[in-house]
Amino acid sequence: MNKVFFMGRVTKDLTEQDLHYTSGENAMCIAHFSLAVDKRFKNKSDANAPTADFFRITAFGKLGEFCKNYLKRGTKIVVEGRIENNNYTDSNGKTVYRDQIIAENIEFAESKNASAANNSAPATNDDFMSIPTGIEQDLPFK
Repeated sequence: MNKVFFMGRVTKDLTEQDLHYTSGENAMCIAHFSLAVDKRFKNKSDANAPTADFFRITAFGKLGEFCKNYLKRGTKIVVEGRIENNNYTDSNGKTVYRDQIIAENIEFAESKNASAANNSAPATNDDFMSIPTGIEQDLPFK
């Protein structure tokens, strides 16, 4: 099984260089972006050690269009996907090993207001949808 989940922030706004379209009758969008994922534990012995890992994410088709339209620098998202190897031989004959994450699903991990504030203030209850009272009877579980 090849399944990964990442939660982090988009590192920069997507530009034309990050977006590609396949040619042909069924052209689709391909979006490439980088996701900064905070490390769970910080290296106390090295204050200059990075506190995040950066992963290259690729999204195809409608998911690529979603990225193009909605992802901005600092947006906190959850990416569900798989890891693929993109190994190749460079011009010197040396094999280069490179992995990338292929996104299968992307969801926002915080409200739009919290994302706009770049997490500078905690989200309030006003940022979320109101749940109508009495809905418990319609739920398939309790």
